[in-house]
Amino acid sequence: MEFGLREWKLSDAENIVPLANNEKIAGNLRNTFPYPYTLDDAHLFITKSIHQNKRRHLNKAITIDDAPIGAISLLMQEDVSCKSGELGFWLGEPYWGQGIMTGSIKQICEKAFDESDLVRIYARPFADNQKARRTIEKAGFHLEGVFQKSIYKNGKLQDSCMYALTR
Repeated sequence: MEFGLREWKLSDAENIVPLANNEKIAGNLRNTFPYPYTLDDAHLFITKSIHQNKRRHLNKAITIDDAPIGAISLLMQEDVSCKSGELGFWLGEPYWGQGIMTGSIKQICEKAFDESDLVRIYARPFADNQKARRTIEKAGFHLEGVFQKSIYKNGKLQDSCMYALTR
């Protein structure tokens, strides 16, 4: 299945709501990703994506046949961490297990390393999110450590992991 990464369009909002409105996805992301996920949430996310500083924040739609099926972003860090970027992503459940996210991670990291002075890209999945951890590992990231009780989500403390890819 051929996938691509592209800029977000306002017309994408209606297409992503049925995919993003998934408790399995929201339960493994930061609280800024709402559940339930509404059309207003999609419009707000896409509008922010369109207007943000593209040099500091790569935020792409993951697509098949130009239809969005997920999102991937890379946020360049500041100050003493200015050579690092944080990776974030989600993919609609019907597309899990097909290598799409692994390929998307490789593609955005390659673009970031080619077009910026980043030397490190990191991701911080929840420790119990084994699917995300395997996906990150398949994309070439290495586990640097586990942060105990570093996440507070849905009323409980959880561990998170630090994965990184360096050039």
